[in-house]
Amino acid sequence: MSRTPGRRDLPALGRRDSSRKPPLFIIFAVTLTGILGNTLIVAPLPDIIADFDLADSAAGLLVAAGSLPGIVIAPIVGLLADRYGRKRVLIPCLVIFGAAGVAAAFAPTFLVLLACRVGQGIGSAGLINLAVVLIADSWHGEERAKLIGQNAAVLTVSVALFPAFGGALAEAGGWRWSFAPYSIALLTAVGVAWLVPEHLGAEITTVRRQIGDAVAVIRQPRVAASIGFGAVVFVLIFGLFLTALPLLLDQRFGLGPAARGFVLAAPAAGSTVVALSLGKLRGRFGARRLLLAATMAFTVAFAVIGFAPLLVIALAGALVYGLGEGASIPTLQDLVSGSAPAASRGAVVAAWVSAARLGQTIGPLGTAVLLGVMSPGSVFLVGALIAGALVVAQLTFRLPTPVPEPLD
Repeated sequence: MSRTPGRRDLPALGRRDSSRKPPLFIIFAVTLTGILGNTLIVAPLPDIIADFDLADSAAGLLVAAGSLPGIVIAPIVGLLADRYGRKRVLIPCLVIFGAAGVAAAFAPTFLVLLACRVGQGIGSAGLINLAVVLIADSWHGEERAKLIGQNAAVLTVSVALFPAFGGALAEAGGWRWSFAPYSIALLTAVGVAWLVPEHLGAEITTVRRQIGDAVAVIRQPRVAASIGFGAVVFVLIFGLFLTALPLLLDQRFGLGPAARGFVLAAPAAGSTVVALSLGKLRGRFGARRLLLAATMAFTVAFAVIGFAPLLVIALAGALVYGLGEGASIPTLQDLVSGSAPAASRGAVVAAWVSAARLGQTIGPLGTAVLLGVMSPGSVFLVGALIAGALVVAQLTFRLPTPVPEPLD
């Protein structure tokens, strides 16, 4: 029996075991916990910066602080998860994320609050991506696309509920209460410890070979395009919808934290329906058309919100945005996770997450710069131009299409 150089034979390691699939609810719980990172604080953002007597641009810094560490940490998390198993990496990520989030509620200064947000960013670097990896480890083909769509629906519903929840907490007891739910991460860590199989993802090989295998997959044109596409999408989502929109709703329409949370929650209806239908939509239209439709939806939505003279028109734009979000994110996740064998899946998906984190960081920081020279509405018009340019790029260069199933 031949052996792979540099790798020990360990029973069941790195192989799918249908009798030991992790329960879906714990995977969804990891996703739900990970999305807490920015969604709880977007509605109270104006109150936070007002409490510390800061300019509007500080909102971008606060959002970006929770994403910046993931640019570097996510690839490391992916390599560790491939090498030592998903469970052994998930648990400390959840504990760090939860502890830093709770500590943020007691921050005496804005700098301390930023430091706590950086701690959250370190912990969250291994959450949503490893939830997708757990699905891809145990399911494949149409079933994988379906479950990734369901996982994305959990994400979009959470994006809908948590801003409103965070806004309601801030309305009732002040913005510091919006950090209290981060303690949920500690409970999720207990669930992962009990319910996620130990063997999933554990591969023993050299670090050099790990990196080489992952890079070989990432360099595939379709995978590289998916990663770049995801980075731009997250620039738009985090720069506009999660940073500029709360300020626009406050300044143009005079909405309080709870009402801002309601508007931020509105897109979940469309995005959830699209995400739950991902398997059928992929089969009928294909990944390329879904991504093109999503980018067109972003272009229209951002233009409508930027020009909106009435709240109801801005709300309509937010609903259109939700359709784009529901079509784009799970499609990209499925393309990337399905392109990699199990032995390097964690690292490959982490590369996509790292690019997304880069977008999550550039978006708020870029918005912070633009807010120094223009209104939030004008920032949305800039975003519409960027989304429109992405539409042109897709039509010109024919971006991602499905890739063949890898042999694990």
